[in-house]
Amino acid sequence: MSLVLDPAAQDLLFREARTANTFTDEPVTDEQVQAIYDLVKYGPTSMNQSPLRVTLVRSPEARERLVRHLSEGNQKKTAAAPLVAILSADNEFHEELPQLFPHFEGAKAMFEGAGRDAREKNAALNAALQAAYFIIGVRAAGLAAGPMTGVDFAGIQKEFLDDDHTPFVVVNIGKPGPDAWFPRSPRLAYDDVVTTV
Repeated sequence: MSLVLDPAAQDLLFREARTANTFTDEPVTDEQVQAIYDLVKYGPTSMNQSPLRVTLVRSPEARERLVRHLSEGNQKKTAAAPLVAILSADNEFHEELPQLFPHFEGAKAMFEGAGRDAREKNAALNAALQAAYFIIGVRAAGLAAGPMTGVDFAGIQKEFLDDDHTPFVVVNIGKPGPDAWFPRSPRLAYDDVVTTV
């Protein structure tokens, strides 16, 4: 093995980590979420774009509004999770580029000129990268993540966001509860994925 990260950390982040389906009632604090974000914000994106937006669903009223937009199989676990995050892509991310990419003064104008479709494609790709970092960050905090896409995203957008923000995953967050894990599904082998040219 040539990995620098020690095996326990590798297990925490990847080998032993799985999507959680049950959680304890131990709360997830704002301080924990801020620590997660303050770590994962350094994950690489194209041109330092940071389109990911995180909407934390904490109140019982907001949770009830959210659960209505989930598939039946996701409703019970989401209603019981200590914290739920709606991850969305900010399609107007280019407004922040002058402070995030100061070496390229024309970055904002470039995306303004490219049009909404180009911005949405960039936002989708880079927010997805950031969402993966976010899930790894949740694991690094000793918590479990339960990302879900079996949801009515149009309904969630209308309920919680505006037209400039496109939701693409909902994540339950907390300490794993009893029988939290489904059996590990197989993954492709190295030789099935890696080609050298």
